[in-house]
Amino acid sequence: QVQLVESGGGLVQAGDSLRLSCAASGRAFSSYAMGWFRQAPGKEREFVAVISWSDTSTFYGDSVKGRFTISRDNAKNTVYLQMNSLKSEDTAVYYCAAGATYGLPDRPIEYNYWGQGTQVTVSS
Repeated sequence: QVQLVESGGGLVQAGDSLRLSCAASGRAFSSYAMGWFRQAPGKEREFVAVISWSDTSTFYGDSVKGRFTISRDNAKNTVYLQMNSLKSEDTAVYYCAAGATYGLPDRPIEYNYWGQGTQVTVSS
């Protein structure tokens, strides 16, 4: 079992930066691929980024590529999402997820555990 708690969300202006954190508790954090998803009101959950269990591979959704960076610190059981050049369309609830896979999953169904989410609001 893995418990995930996101933090770092808030209200920012367009063009600002924000860093989200996801603290994991439970066993074998380092063996999970860790992903970020987001969901805006009335929209489906959207893939944002994923980092492999080994911290050597990452994959990003097209809408955030070049602006967001995912990283992890297995010693601290934490995954991060650095968000730069934020836009109003980045406004959403951001979720952290853990997937028991060696790949780079980009679909919600591929993840085993989810956090409660943290709200990010970007004003234009």
